[in-house]
Amino acid sequence: MRLVILGAGGYGHTVADVAIQLGYDCVFLDDSISNHQLSCYRNYIDDNTEFIPAFGNNSFRLNWIDKLQSANAKIAILIHPSSYISPKAVIKEGTVILPKAVVNTDSVVDKGCIINLGAIVDHGCIIEAGCHICLGAIVKGENRIKRLTKIEAGEVIEARKYKI
Repeated sequence: MRLVILGAGGYGHTVADVAIQLGYDCVFLDDSISNHQLSCYRNYIDDNTEFIPAFGNNSFRLNWIDKLQSANAKIAILIHPSSYISPKAVIKEGTVILPKAVVNTDSVVDKGCIINLGAIVDHGCIIEAGCHICLGAIVKGENRIKRLTKIEAGEVIEARKYKI
């Protein structure tokens, strides 16, 4: 399967690293690459291609997911094999879960999220679309993290701080 990674910056290369480990053949589209600019994305839409927007800007990443969905492109979900995802968790399209991350039981991670290295999303949480849970951040149980929120590296969100 081919993966078109939108964005060739640092996060794009992090996404490629995970994707290659998962068996994808990767292609970058980025406005800094001649003949591989973002506007060419429609040329890659087919049954054997998935897309992932790999932009650190939460809003820009989520806008690209919406654009891809409107074009009927397949959007990947990338989960590094060293992470733990409960079988009772729901992970939606365009989300990337990096090494050693945890998404515990009954949690929902909406589209276009980044669950970064070693981050923990405990039981019963809702992570709304376009969020970034940074390196080593912990979202304790039964929290709702609002759309496009960035939880900084090492930050701890106490249980039930943001009501479901």
